[in-house]
Amino acid sequence: MFPLDNITWHALTTSQARFSEGDGVARRFHPAIGPLAGVSAPDAGGFAALAQLMGTREPAALFLEKAVEPPSNFKVLRSIPLLQMLHDGTRPSEPKHKHIVLGTSDVPEMIALARLTEPGPFEQRTIELGGYIGIRKNSLLASMAGERLRIPGYTEVSAVCTHPDHLGHGYAASLMTEIIHRLLDRGDVPFLHSRHDNERAIALYERLGFQKHAMLHLLVVAREQ
Repeated sequence: MFPLDNITWHALTTSQARFSEGDGVARRFHPAIGPLAGVSAPDAGGFAALAQLMGTREPAALFLEKAVEPPSNFKVLRSIPLLQMLHDGTRPSEPKHKHIVLGTSDVPEMIALARLTEPGPFEQRTIELGGYIGIRKNSLLASMAGERLRIPGYTEVSAVCTHPDHLGHGYAASLMTEIIHRLLDRGDVPFLHSRHDNERAIALYERLGFQKHAMLHLLVVAREQ
C-alpha cells in the first residue's frame, strides 16, 4: 500500500504519533485538533476499535481507499469522493503577496474563517500540526493556509481559504507557494486533498505543480450507541 492511501493512519503511527489517541488498529487526533481518525483497515475490527475512542455523536472523519458501509452503530454524516493530489517537485515562482506567521492569538479568527469558507475542519489546536501563515487586510484575516497531516517524506497542505470579500487577488496562491517552497526545501513532497468537483481549486493546484494522484473517499461518521 502506498502510504498516502491510508494517510491519517500512517500519520498517527509515525510522524504525528504524539498527537494520537488510541492504539491497536484505530487511532484519532485529539478532538481539539480535529475529527480526523484512521484505522489500519476499515473492517469490523477497525470500526469496533474506533467506536471505543469516540464519544456518542462525536464525529470521526476517515480518508479511505474506497467507499465502505460502516457497522449499524455508526451514523454516516458524510460520504463523498475525495481527490488526492501530489506535487511534482517543480518549484513555483516567488509569492506575489507578503504573508505573516499565524500563532495561537490568531486561532479565533482562523476558526471563524474556516467555518465561513469550509476548507475542512479547523479547531482550537489544529494550529499545532504545522506552520500556518496568512494575509491580513485592514487588520482582518483575509486568507490562510498551513500544514496538517505528515508522514516521513510527505506533508499535506491544508486549510487553504480566503474570505469571500478578498477573492480574486491571488492570496491563496501566494500562501500555497510559500508553503510549497518550505516543504521542498526540507525535502518533503507536498500533497493535498480537494473535493473532486471543486474545479476552480483544482485548476489552481495544478498551476502550482500538483497532479491528480488518487480518488479516495471521505467518510464522516458518528457513534450512535
